[in-house]
Amino acid sequence: MTTTVPAVYAYPDISDVAATVADHIVGIQNSVLKGADSARRFKIGIAGGSLIGALKEGLLKRDDVAWNFWDVYFADERLVPFDSPESNYGQFKKQVLDNLPEDASPNVFPIDESLIDDAQEAADDYEKTLIKGFAAKDSVKLPMFDLLLLGVAPDGHIASLFPTHELLREKYAWVAAVEDAPKPPPRRITLTLPVICHSHRVSFIVEGATKAPIVKTIMERPDKGLPGSLVNEGAAGRVAWFVDDSALQGVFVQKKEYKRTATAPSTPSS
Repeated sequence: MTTTVPAVYAYPDISDVAATVADHIVGIQNSVLKGADSARRFKIGIAGGSLIGALKEGLLKRDDVAWNFWDVYFADERLVPFDSPESNYGQFKKQVLDNLPEDASPNVFPIDESLIDDAQEAADDYEKTLIKGFAAKDSVKLPMFDLLLLGVAPDGHIASLFPTHELLREKYAWVAAVEDAPKPPPRRITLTLPVICHSHRVSFIVEGATKAPIVKTIMERPDKGLPGSLVNEGAAGRVAWFVDDSALQGVFVQKKEYKRTATAPSTPSS
């Protein structure tokens, strides 16, 4: 299987990764909002796991994040109450939203918590949320995020797309129900592969030595059954991986140097 090797940026520890990812996010934010009318929004999708902690560490210390112009969606969600530590929205709220200044008010789009007992209904409802946010015209076939932030688990799943799962072949739905996730909780919803690969930018944030074997497979021996390999191929040229050195142990891949922003660009006033 041929694939375009993504840009890979590696750092000694997760603090350095978090700082660079924050710079990456703000750079894309500014590119989206620059010269735009007041109706333009920065549309970002995030998964869960350790990347939420990286966002907390990297973004909250900056004063150039235009939170009031953000629309935050979730790449996947576990169908659990928001107060569960398994809830992606719950963790994002606890770690990021609850620590924002009072005048920072991003638009955030969680699932409907009342639908957690019905995965298909929750998926259909979240797809309607995306349609409302992205499909201003009937001609829109897929939503196009400005940036999607994803992690990768040791078992190779991204968002809630698991290796070799039948949902990897889904071509039409924007959001899919997962009833049988190999990793608990079993009921989830997830963005589908066409939506992920349609994003302007896709960035993976990966840390820890436990991830090194799967990163090695994705980078060195791409497999059609691995979602990460499929994203590298499907969004070729628009994918970046931000990793700590331990996640690259034994991985042979060309690393690039990320050019950090020397001075914080101006952002729109709210």
